[in-house]
Amino acid sequence: MKKTLSAVALATLSVLPAAHAQGNSWGGVNPATATYVILSPQVNGNRSLVSAGDYQTVVKALANDSAGAIKRRYPGATIATDPNTAGAIQVTPILTAPSALLPWAKFSAALSLKLPSGRTVNVRQNFGVLEVYNHRADAANYIFDQLAKQLP
Repeated sequence: MKKTLSAVALATLSVLPAAHAQGNSWGGVNPATATYVILSPQVNGNRSLVSAGDYQTVVKALANDSAGAIKRRYPGATIATDPNTAGAIQVTPILTAPSALLPWAKFSAALSLKLPSGRTVNVRQNFGVLEVYNHRADAANYIFDQLAKQLP
């Protein structure tokens, strides 16, 4: 009985992020065929970890790689560039940097999706610096693919 309860609890916990993201609030929007607009990424935390020039590269990567993750998750989705596109889901990639780049440090990444109804759906995950470093050039793809998996 104890093992069964633990297995059920583990299975329930493993689907909570996706269930939370889906909720009852997508209101007729099919995320698999929706139109998405990627808004300017937000970078919080210690922004001095990268130079001013590298910062612009990071911001561009956050926008491009979050769009790529949505297309990999939903091949039938459309990524638009005009933030005023009618009926589009507005996506803001968010990165919260740690205070220092130490192997054991953690940072968080999130996607904030504003649905056409005005409701906002957020998916967030914490990542270890070393975990992300292991993905090197594909680090942002890795991060946003993990977040996209939480979407319905």
